[in-house]
Amino acid sequence: MTSPSPVVGDWYRRLNGALFEVVAIDRDDGTVEVQHFDGTLEEFDLESWEEQDFEEAQAPEDWTGSVDVEPEDYESDREITAAGSWVDPLMSLDRSEASGYSEWPSPRDL
Repeated sequence: MTSPSPVVGDWYRRLNGALFEVVAIDRDDGTVEVQHFDGTLEEFDLESWEEQDFEEAQAPEDWTGSVDVEPEDYESDREITAAGSWVDPLMSLDRSEASGYSEWPSPRDL
């Protein structure tokens, strides 16, 4: 069995189930660099790539595999803020100090 051609950004799986992503292909050197889900890097020459038994795979849903991040570090970023809590950042400007800005109507003036 021959492996599919490597494409940067695509995910592949070894027959034992190990997932990895192609992160670089150097045609001049004839190498393919891959990053495994756990973050380790590995390099294949193009000839040995073709001899391997890789299959195309879907990217994992959990993107944190190769990143040193704990779920509690990013969970607060996933919270959606209420639409009513958005504040116009221009409201904090001093209109008298910004030339030309004072000519714009303020939402408070409407």
